[in-house]
This record gives sequence, C-alpha cells and structure tokens, in this order.
Amino acid sequence: MLFLTNHLWLSSLLLLGVTTVLAMGGPIIIRRKLSLERLTANNEVAGFKFAVIGVLYAVILGFTVIIVWEQFEDAEKNVAMEAGAAATIYRLSDATDAATGTKIRDATANYLKRTIGEEWPAMERGKISPSVTRALNDLYTAVGTFNPSDRRGEVLLAAMLHQLDLVAHARRARYVMASGNVPAVIWLGLFLGAIVTIGFTFFFGTENLRAQTTMTGALSILIFSALLIIIAIDYPFAGNVRIQPDALSLVLEEFGGATKQSLLEAAPRTGVLIDGQFNFRQGSFADMRLSVN
Repeated sequence: MLFLTNHLWLSSLLLLGVTTVLAMGGPIIIRRKLSLERLTANNEVAGFKFAVIGVLYAVILGFTVIIVWEQFEDAEKNVAMEAGAAATIYRLSDATDAATGTKIRDATANYLKRTIGEEWPAMERGKISPSVTRALNDLYTAVGTFNPSDRRGEVLLAAMLHQLDLVAHARRARYVMASGNVPAVIWLGLFLGAIVTIGFTFFFGTENLRAQTTMTGALSILIFSALLIIIAIDYPFAGNVRIQPDALSLVLEEFGGATKQSLLEAAPRTGVLIDGQFNFRQGSFADMRLSVN
C-alpha cells in the first residue's frame, strides 16, 4: 500500500473512478441476465441480509478510519516529543562544563540535521537512515563524557539521559509508524467487504434502473472514499498527507545555530519539506517558508 500512498492521484483514480464505473455497470449487467420479476421477488429477504452485511462492514471500516487517524496523531505527537527532548538537551548542556557542553550541542545539532535531511526522505520509503543511527550513538557518547563531581551534576546527567531516551524512543516510534499501521489481513477484509457490500446491491430489483445504478455508484463512492482516507494517512511520513519535520527544524534553528537561509539551501540537496511544498522528486520549491514564533 506504500506505493498507493505515495501516488495518491493514482489511488483516487482507481478507487473513485474505476470502481464507481464498475459499480454502476453491475446492475445493468445483472438486469440483462435476470428479469426484474425474479430480482423483485427476493427484495424483502435480500434487504434484511444487506442490512446485516452493511452494518458489519460499516463498523469495520469506521473503526479502521478512527484507528489510523489516531495513529497519525500519535506520530505527530512523537515528533513533537522528539523535538522537545532535543531542545531540553540543548538547555541542559549549558549547565555542564564548556568542553562537554560543546560536544553535546554539536552532537545534538548533527542528529537533527541528519534526521531532517536524510531520515525524512528515507521514511517516505518506509525505512530509516543508518547515518542517523550513528548520529544518535554519537549523541549518547557525548552525553556520556560528562563526569559529574557532585550531586547536582549527577541529577543533571540523569536528566539529560532521560531526555535522550525520549529522543531514542520517539525515533523508534517513527520507524514503526513509517512502515504502515494497517496489517495486510485487514486490507484484505476491507476490500473484500467493499466488493461484497456493493455487489449485493446488484441483485435488488427496482423498476427505475437509472435510480438503482445512481444509488449504487453513490454507495461505491462513499465506501471507497473512506478507503482512500485510510490509504492517504496509513503511512504518516509518506505521500501527500504526511508529517513534516517542522518541529525539529525550529529546534535546530533556535539552538543549533542553523539559520533560515542555511536550511533553505540544504533542503534542495536533501529533499527536506519545511512548511512549504518542496517537491523531493523534482528538486524544486514552491512557496518555501519557515514558521518561526
């Protein structure tokens, strides 16, 4: 499904265009094979069965949309937590000695730069960047060089390690969510359920065939619109609807010495999307801006 998420226009064409045409053509084909009298005779029994099928599928589809949306929001919160923990490490490093503080700040800046410039494009493919893993290890090493000589220093080291653990936890959560949230078996159930639900309407008999095909097409659009929403946000860091590294960029600019200009100049080489519409595949910007409070 990652391919469909990264090519949302194709997903829209297939799910809203092709399926609607097929759904509207179904009643016409069935009507040519079976007479109206034979179809009408089963309307009452078929109506009860369709109600059960429709309710069951609506519950599954609705819960899937809600769960995927909640996972998308959780991914946003994880990025914000990662940025907040990195900012706290910057602040805490000022309380250490000059040499150690410089190492920690440089290592934090390196981690943020590589995360924005290398890992974000990699997450569009459902992967992470090995260089960011090394940058995170270097940050742990830099924090580990701090040797406290009193109780205050011990508390300070414990606080930095706690914030660093939050960074590592948030990054691991990013990786897990970047690979998609909906299992393959759920996708199978969703699409089979859509086919059964829409196909069931083909066997109702109504005197006005045009009205029946219109209602079937409307039902198809409704169902596959929900599936399109799931596809669009199932991979939070890929596709047209994705989470951007704005929070990390702001921390890097505020504490890491990066300027707006340097981030803008780096973005075309790395494919960074910073509160604008940067086209990573084409390597061009459209209305690039940084939001700074």
